[in-house]
Amino acid sequence: MSQSLSFTALCSVSECVQRQYHFINERKTWTEAQRYCREKYTDLATVDNMNDMNELKKSVNDEGVEDVWIGLQKTGRDEWQWSSGEAALYLNWGDKQPNRGEEECAMMTHGQWHDVGCSRCLNFICNSSNNNKLIVIRENLTWSEALRYCRQNHVDLVSVHSEEIQRRVRNVVKRASTAAVWLGLRHSYILDVWFWVNGETVCYQNWAPGNGASEEDCEDAVRSGAVQSGGDQRWISRPEHDKLNFICRNYGE
Repeated sequence: MSQSLSFTALCSVSECVQRQYHFINERKTWTEAQRYCREKYTDLATVDNMNDMNELKKSVNDEGVEDVWIGLQKTGRDEWQWSSGEAALYLNWGDKQPNRGEEECAMMTHGQWHDVGCSRCLNFICNSSNNNKLIVIRENLTWSEALRYCRQNHVDLVSVHSEEIQRRVRNVVKRASTAAVWLGLRHSYILDVWFWVNGETVCYQNWAPGNGASEEDCEDAVRSGAVQSGGDQRWISRPEHDKLNFICRNYGE
C-alpha cells in the first residue's frame, strides 16, 4: 500500500495543531473508509481552508488518482458536515454540485468536490493530528496504574482540552470493554479543583449531570475523571481505585 503524506497547520487563537493527510491506496465504500481512518489515524479528511485544499490536492496528484473520498457527508436537507463532527464552513463544490439528489457522500475529483452515492468504492484520504494519537488500552487498572502505564509505554493519559479532542475520544472510546474509561483528569482535595495531568487548565468541560461538582471532597477516596464509553460519552467522577480501561496519548505517525 502506498501512502503520500502532506502537512498543513491549523491555527486558532489558543493553539496550532499540525494535521497530516494520508493517501490510502485501497478502494472502499465511504463508510468503510471512515472506519479505516478512525482505526488507523483520526478520521476521513477534513478541509478547513484553501491551504488544506492545496495540500489535499497535492497528496492526490502525487498518486495519479482522480477520485477519492473525503470526510464530507450530508446530514440533513442540503446540510453537510465533516465526519469528525465539525461544521463544513469551507466548501469547494464543482460546477452544479451538490446536485440535491440521493447522493449523500462527497468525493474529490480533479480538485473539486462532487456528491455521489456512499456505496461506491474509491481510494480515500485520512487525516491525523501530529503527536496526538489516542489509543484505548483494554486493561483494567486503577487511575494511578493507568497513568504510570501511559507514561512508561506511550506519552501520557489523554487530556481533553478542546471539542476536537473530545470528538476523537468519542471515536476511540467505543472500543473499550468497561463502561467508563480513565482520562488524565484528577481532583485536588486541598485546592478543590480539577486539573489535567499534562498541566492544562480545565477550561473546556464535558461533565455528565451531577459530576465534577465541589462536593468531591465529601468522598473518602481520591476522585479521578473518566469518560463514559457509551451513551453521550460524558465525563464522570470515579474513586481512583476503580479499575477501568484508559486512553493513552501516543506520538503521531
